[in-house]
Amino acid sequence: MPVLQRGFYVLIAAQFASALADNALLLLVIALLQVQGWAAFWIPLLKLMFTLSYVLCGPWVGAWSDSLPKQKVMMQANGLKFAACACLLMGLNPVLVYAITGLGAAIYAPAKYGLITEMADTKQLVHANAWIEVSAICAALFGVMLGGAGVSDAWLNSSVHSHLSQWLPDDSLYAVSVALVCCLYLVSALLNVFIPDSGKRYAANNWQVKTVWQTFYQDQRSLWRDPLGGISLSVTSLLWGVAACMQLLVLAWAQQMLDLNLSQAAYLQASTAIGIMAGAVLAARCVSLESAPGVMKAGLALGLMLPMMLLVHDWPWALLLTLGLGMLSGFFVVPMNAMLQARGVQLLSAGRSIAVQNTCENASILLMLSAYSLLSYAQWPVHQLILALAALILIGMAHSMWRYRRLGLSTA
Repeated sequence: MPVLQRGFYVLIAAQFASALADNALLLLVIALLQVQGWAAFWIPLLKLMFTLSYVLCGPWVGAWSDSLPKQKVMMQANGLKFAACACLLMGLNPVLVYAITGLGAAIYAPAKYGLITEMADTKQLVHANAWIEVSAICAALFGVMLGGAGVSDAWLNSSVHSHLSQWLPDDSLYAVSVALVCCLYLVSALLNVFIPDSGKRYAANNWQVKTVWQTFYQDQRSLWRDPLGGISLSVTSLLWGVAACMQLLVLAWAQQMLDLNLSQAAYLQASTAIGIMAGAVLAARCVSLESAPGVMKAGLALGLMLPMMLLVHDWPWALLLTLGLGMLSGFFVVPMNAMLQARGVQLLSAGRSIAVQNTCENASILLMLSAYSLLSYAQWPVHQLILALAALILIGMAHSMWRYRRLGLSTA
């Protein structure tokens, strides 16, 4: 397995701390909205506003990440997240705080993934992406757990919480938990100091609005029209959109078809996350960048496996199935991400190519979640939603494999 330089593992630690804080903050903001009596429809809008920053700011954040050493951009992004979180202690609107945090995440992503392409050579990209995927999943799991613990009665009534609250000017219910999340953002920002400069520099950007948009449009055309870049961009965008819907669909499936409660249904999501980590590790060990297109067969298998949810009625089998779906997803997405990054660096630059990728993938998430919401509003039953998602994956993967074979190559 390729050996990555030491600075890469500092990058992993920094991004883990930042993502851990992002996920914990979401739970805290939801709890604050409930305590303050906000309407229930604001809760799903939080994630929407967070994701929207990736789409709307795509033309700017990619160029910004190339204008400075990327570890400095990551520090700035975490500084913005820290400031937003600190403003929450001062009574700033929780929805606005989480939207600003989303802007910080949108700035952070091109710098983080771009730095990977600068620190790792082409042969190391699959291995590097596996590390990023595993750390992101771990941060999501532990972040939700941390946020849940931060709003629990056991923590709020503990002597440690009582002692820490005396040091804060804000005496609101979740002030201590918010302050601890602020500390995580600060830790992540400080870790960036220890990431070595890759030495890569890019041409200065013209920051006129028209020029920025024209450049971003040309970047989109370049990556989509490239045979390998367009294929990898289309299938990763499809998978991220499907994954966002699956988070909601698994909960509905568990409650309506398996007769599980919400807390039990969450274990199925955890099983999926563990499967993704296992698939990512397996891909790092078994798949090289040259053989990355072959994992499209795993995407096809994912579409074929999804309807098996309709045949499962016991939770042990459900755990096994979600684990398998997660493994296929992780095994598929890591090499595809690596291939997309490799082509993006060759065609554009590290930051600009990641900005294109983030914009497309998050636009797919918004589009797919909107479609899912409309179908749910139209009262489509769970089994029809499962079949619709499976058909979408199968059609998308089959078309991408057909396009790849037209290049005169093979996915074998």
